[in-house]
Amino acid sequence: EVEHEPELTSVLAVWGDRAVPFVRRGERWVTAIGVDLDARPGTHDAGLVLTFADGREERRSQPLEVRAVEFPTTELRVEPRYVELAPEDQARAERESREIAAIYSQLTPEPYWREPFVVPIPGTTGGRNFGHRRIFNGQPRAPHSGADLRAATGTPVHASNRGRVVLAKELFFSGNAVFVDHGLGVYSVYLHLSEIHVEPGEIVERGQVV
Repeated sequence: EVEHEPELTSVLAVWGDRAVPFVRRGERWVTAIGVDLDARPGTHDAGLVLTFADGREERRSQPLEVRAVEFPTTELRVEPRYVELAPEDQARAERESREIAAIYSQLTPEPYWREPFVVPIPGTTGGRNFGHRRIFNGQPRAPHSGADLRAATGTPVHASNRGRVVLAKELFFSGNAVFVDHGLGVYSVYLHLSEIHVEPGEIVERGQVV
């Protein structure tokens, strides 16, 4: 958050290789910044760029404290085809990875949401496995970037907040998947779905079944 000042027209935070915009909420400017799981614990500098009505830019330093968290390691036995990929599966996985990277490279400068985020499956608590280091059949993989919510097949999954659907299809590793852009670089992702009820480009409301 940044306090509003006279004639202040925009605020940006420079974090890593991204320039993240702020939005004005009354007398404050606010934004959301994602911190990588592998970020070094300690104080980091998020550079701020403030622009004023007369065109003047002012750069400031905003310290952000990254706390150390220990994530467990999970060893899994999976079908060999998901570890030693056949050429066609490898090509598909790489193609989908590029598609997802292109989605995340886009940053919608305004938030679609105005209300707090909600759990996609109402009544569930204790999402499991976020940040766990995965080892598939003895081979290290990227840490688990989601939270696993327990539910029976066919349980309705709801959008955690208002946003625009940017991907809705079956993926090699993730099964039926829906990606929702909430703005300001915030996305929610719903994976391993039994069905998909939305389409790319559609605006979904908080609590809508996806």
